[in-house]
Amino acid sequence: MRILFVCTHNRCRSILSEALAQHAKLPHIQAASAGSDPAGEVHPDTLLHLAEAGVSTQGLRSKSLMEVEDFQPQMVIMVCDSAAQSTCPTWTGEALEVHWTLEDPSKIDDEARRRLAFKECIQEIQTRILKLSQAIEKSAENRDALIIELERLGADVVDHSSLNS
Repeated sequence: MRILFVCTHNRCRSILSEALAQHAKLPHIQAASAGSDPAGEVHPDTLLHLAEAGVSTQGLRSKSLMEVEDFQPQMVIMVCDSAAQSTCPTWTGEALEVHWTLEDPSKIDDEARRRLAFKECIQEIQTRILKLSQAIEKSAENRDALIIELERLGADVVDHSSLNS
């Protein structure tokens, strides 16, 4: 399943999610990320904490939604509230839209607290990716079954295909 992780600036949470999903090497997940208003650069602490976790940072960069159009996601996961409020582009019309609220660790001023917040965010994303993978596997990629599994895990899900019917 092609999964696009989206946040506003594509410099922290969506980048963490993309990198961690790729690092997990799960057979049924292909990951990419983008921002609704990309910053143009990845937050330095994002790269630092991924490297410390043993996750490759090669090729990671802040991208716009237009730059990943060819990816054609089957699922779009919004990882921050401000991105969830933006208008979804038309090319995600058939994609499931899932909302994962994640606190932005890069916004914390105190260095020790920011470091801890990055570690906690990485752990939370890893847990969610594993549960997402299990939900995809359990549902055998049946859309209705997948929605039920995702909601059971506490995710907010919007099925754009049912809105277009």
